[in-house]
Amino acid sequence: MPKIAFIMGKSASGKDKIYKHLVEDETLNLNTVTMYTTRPMRVGEVDGEEYYFVSDEQAHNMEQENRIIEMRAYDTVYGIWKYFTADDGQIDLNSGKRYIVIGTLEAYDKFCSHFGKEHILPIYIEVDDGVRLQRALHREMKQENPKYDELCRRFLADSKDFSEHNINRSGIKRRFYNNEEITDCIAKITEVINEELK
Repeated sequence: MPKIAFIMGKSASGKDKIYKHLVEDETLNLNTVTMYTTRPMRVGEVDGEEYYFVSDEQAHNMEQENRIIEMRAYDTVYGIWKYFTADDGQIDLNSGKRYIVIGTLEAYDKFCSHFGKEHILPIYIEVDDGVRLQRALHREMKQENPKYDELCRRFLADSKDFSEHNINRSGIKRRFYNNEEITDCIAKITEVINEELK
C-alpha cells in the first residue's frame, strides 16, 4: 500500500500551492520531507521549509557518503543548481506514518527504485502551457531581481522532462488538472489520498 504521496508537475503548475494546502490539512496527517538545493533562496523562502539550502561542497560530501536518494542538476544561466533528496531519516516506511513529497518525474522514478513503487502514490498536476507561462511570468515579476532568461530555460526544459513519452514510461496513469480553480484540483487530490494512502 502507498505510504508516500508524490506531487509533481511542470514549473508554475501550482504544485507548490497544492502541496502546501495538503500539508496544512490536518485531517490528512501528512508528514513532509524537505529536499535540498544548491540554488539561491527566492524572496519569501525559508531555509528548512521549502528546501534545505546547501553549498556545492555540502552536496558533494553527502554524495560521497551515499546519502543521496535522487539528485538533479540544472545548467542554468546562473551556474549549475542541484536539487536532491537525502536518505537522512525523514522517511521510515515502518513507522505507520503517511508522507508527502514534491519533486520531478525523474525524482519520482528514483523514489520508486529506492522505496518500492508500491509505496508511492503519484500525483501529477497538469496545466495548459499558455496558462502555465502566464503564471510563471507573473511570479517572476514579483522577484526583486527577475530572472526571465531562467524562466524561459526552465519552461522549455520542463516540456522535455515531462514529455508524454516520459510520463508513460514512469507509469503515470492519472492527471489532476489545475487550469482553473485550484480548490477543485485540491479536492480531487484530497479524495484520492484519503482513499489510497494507507
